[in-house]
Amino acid sequence: MAQVTARAERTIGAPAEQVRAAVADYETVRPQILTDNYGDYRVEAGGQGAGSKVHWTLQATKKRVRDQLVEVTVPAADRVVERDTNSSMVTTWTITPAGSDRSTVVVETTWNGAGGIGGFFERTFAPKGLQRIHDGVLAKLDAAVTA
Repeated sequence: MAQVTARAERTIGAPAEQVRAAVADYETVRPQILTDNYGDYRVEAGGQGAGSKVHWTLQATKKRVRDQLVEVTVPAADRVVERDTNSSMVTTWTITPAGSDRSTVVVETTWNGAGGIGGFFERTFAPKGLQRIHDGVLAKLDAAVTA
């Protein structure tokens, strides 16, 4: 099994501290910024940063739906990490200053892909599809923190 990675990046017109707080707010901000690819969203524990447990379904394609129970950690001041307890999927949000009133947000998801020919197609197409989903979430994050 090879590791598969999907990555998206966006410069957002708000200070890094404000964006970090928004990314880690699973009660109010996160439901607002998720795209239609996400469903059945609910906070199961916490709701603000480290220690939160959040559930959602991610519909990556018409046929591919992942049921995710995510545990949140904040290993560094600039990172929020979401580990799916139902799979090997890990999503890391990295938020860094890009000037006094702007920040750069990188969202990167990795998981252990399938082997064989199915794995080849997964490594080829899944990152592009998930990158589009991440781009949509980042656009909605930008709108939420600059509103």
